[in-house]
This record gives sequence, C-alpha cells and structure tokens, in this order.
Amino acid sequence: MEKGNHSMVSEFILLGLTESPELQIFFFLFFSIIYIFIVLGNLIIIFVVKLDPQLHSPMYFLLANLSFIDMSLASFATPKMIYDLISKYRIISYEGCMTQMFFLHLLGGSEMMLLVAMAIDRYVAICKPLRYKNIMSHCICIRLALLSWATGFVHTTSQMVFTITLPFCGPNVVDSFFCDLPRVIKLACTDTYILELLVIADSGLLSLFCFIPLFISYSIILITVQNRSSSRSSKALSTLSAHITVVVLFFGPCIFIYVWPFSSVSTDKILSVFYTIFTPLLNPIIYTFRNKDMKKALRKMIKNVSSRSTF
Repeated sequence: MEKGNHSMVSEFILLGLTESPELQIFFFLFFSIIYIFIVLGNLIIIFVVKLDPQLHSPMYFLLANLSFIDMSLASFATPKMIYDLISKYRIISYEGCMTQMFFLHLLGGSEMMLLVAMAIDRYVAICKPLRYKNIMSHCICIRLALLSWATGFVHTTSQMVFTITLPFCGPNVVDSFFCDLPRVIKLACTDTYILELLVIADSGLLSLFCFIPLFISYSIILITVQNRSSSRSSKALSTLSAHITVVVLFFGPCIFIYVWPFSSVSTDKILSVFYTIFTPLLNPIIYTFRNKDMKKALRKMIKNVSSRSTF
C-alpha cells in the first residue's frame, strides 16, 4: 500500500486512551496482563483442538479459526497501544496507519462471517442431526473458513482502495489508540463526506447482514431445543449459550459504532477497547469454561504434560 501522489503527511499522532500519567501506568500493567492472557488463551484452544482427536469436528475446527482471528485482532493494535502508554512520542507511520486499518477490517469482517458459519454448524447439528456429517464435511468447513477470510478481504479492500488515495497534507492527530478509519478519513485535505458514508454503510450493512441470519438461525435452534427432552437439550443449550454470548459481545459494539456513528469520542474508545481487547479475551474463557469437551481435553493435555515432565 503506497501513498498517493499528493500525500504529504508521513506519520500520525495517536492521542491514546488517556493523558493522565497515573492512569497510563495502570493501563500499561493492566493491558499487558490482559494481552498475555489473550495470546495464551487462544493458543491453548488452537493447540488443544489440533492435538485432541475427540475435538476433530466441524464445531471445534471453526472454533480454532475463531481463536486465531481473535488473537490476530487483539495483536493488530494492542502491543502498539501498550508501548505508547509509556512512550513520550505516540506516533505511527503513514504505512503503519494504513496497515492497521487494513487488518482491523480484514479481521473484523472475517470474524463476522465466521460467526455465521458457526451458527450454520449449530443449526445443522441440532436441527438436522442425521445429516450433520454429510452436510458439515471437512471440505465444507474449509470452504466456510475461506469464505470468512474472503469476506473480510473484500470488506477491507472496498474501503482501503479509496482511503490510500486520499491526500493528507495537514492535521495528523488521531484521537484514538489506533488508526480508526472514520477518524483518519476526516484528516484528509479534501471533502470526504461521500467516503465517510461509504465506510459507515459498508461496515454497518455487513454487521447487520451477518447479524440477521445469526438471529434467525439461533431463534430456530432455540425453538427446536425447547421441544426436546431436557436430557437431550442440556448439552445443546450449554453450547448454544456460549455461541450466543460471543455473538452479542462482538456484534454489539460494532453495530453501535457503525449503525449509530454519532457517539462521543470517549464512548468510541470504550467500545473499541471492548471489541479489540476484551472480546478476544472473553471468547476463550466462554468456550473453555462452558464447554465440557474442551475442559476434558484441556485436563487431559495438562495431565500428559505433567506426566512427561516427571520422567
């Protein structure tokens, strides 16, 4: 991604989360710990799913992909934010800023579509259990994962192809802890009204178009589960509640930011922290502690590691 011919700004200044020195130290320690837990938690899920044969199923294949995206989503800006909390100069290069925005929307769009794929998997498993293995084959799972990445790529490309051609020749202060596309666009030395509408429409519509089939799918699943006996539906409800919780945690802030883009700067910062840091942290917690198979596989892996270390 190269600068346009009229771009004069070589770097952007990020204002970060706060100007308070006391809060900066607190946030530095807090988010450093959180980021370590995010990376470790999601890596554990990926390795457990890969190593345990009992978890070689479509649901856990998609879950491992979700963990990879979550880990990447937390990594595109969090390390930079943590470093800036103890740095005097919170600057990011033009190329670095464009790269941040590219990966934010690539990963965000991919996760939205992957959550839809996970809802399809649960719908087939619960509503069409006899045909589950035929419908959700390994080939179909790979195609769904590739579709999620393709959706993210098209989503981010459709916005970045216009953004990288904008002339930036004056203001270069971004009131956020990362390069947020709507805020960066406003710094361009040209009328960006149409492009701002395009960004809002693109991200907002993608959020809504993914959320609507999710809502319909989970509504049908809940109705189906309620009509079954309690013994058969308890495990399905446990898994389903974890999926629905993740969907609400991810889509809530996204829809609020892009469908209602008139919130204050402080509100946007809180929501940005939530979906770029706390959602990737909560996903492994939700899927690990609310899933019996994952807990069993994790205990098995810990037992094997501890037994090997004694020899």
